[in-house]
Amino acid sequence: MAAEHSEVLAGTVAIVTGGGRGLGRAIALGLVAAGARVAITASRSHDELDAVMAAAPAGRMIALMGDVSSNDDCVRIVEEASNRLGPIDILVNNAGRGMRFVSETFMAEPTRFWETDVATWRMVIDTNVNGPFQMARAVAPGMIARRHGRIINISMNHATMRRRGFSPYGPSKAALESETIIWAQDLEGTGVTVNAVTPGGATRTGMVPEDVPESVAKILLDPGIIVAPVTWLGSAAAAGITGKRYNAALWNPADPAAAQEMAGWLPG
Repeated sequence: MAAEHSEVLAGTVAIVTGGGRGLGRAIALGLVAAGARVAITASRSHDELDAVMAAAPAGRMIALMGDVSSNDDCVRIVEEASNRLGPIDILVNNAGRGMRFVSETFMAEPTRFWETDVATWRMVIDTNVNGPFQMARAVAPGMIARRHGRIINISMNHATMRRRGFSPYGPSKAALESETIIWAQDLEGTGVTVNAVTPGGATRTGMVPEDVPESVAKILLDPGIIVAPVTWLGSAAAAGITGKRYNAALWNPADPAAAQEMAGWLPG
């Protein structure tokens, strides 16, 4: 993966929220391999961030603790990353909370929405919907002033947004897709783009219980599948691409449009 994208992001600075594990870890290391300097964030475990840092070349990555559900933390993360690495070119909104916070058996025993704890619902929405908004709000003014920026939201399959028992995770990702489309229109003409990327299926991350049936485990996608489209969207090759959704499982570097699942949302 690193060789394929070698140095296409040289000189750029990125923030990857939730960069300590799963998709975030893969994305952060992929962006570093592509030449970017990267700030990774986590809200709970600095040990995970340290492990990702240890896998990156010296001086190319910094780790910042912060909870994206806190606007103060989002502002601080952007300010510190900018001060230490330089102006932010790429924001990857990856941090998220999934259905395991609702129930460890969510895959086999769906929890109906009225059975979901209200505090858990709010926590998931605060992280998955308000978090990307607050991070994007913190980076947008600087990107607009420099007339350059990439905001990339990590989404999921549309079928999962509609799946029985998947509240509040499904609604939160549906909201994120709406944010993607609306923000792209708000930023039209500024040089700042907003796009969404989905792995294309259930992925081997901490959101999936460890004791899933073998029939499920064997079809889980590797987190690294998402690196190529995210790297491309952060690069000069994707200039002008905005308001779109890409399925990483369909990715073809020779034909990025083949992985596009959202089109025609913007005027013209």
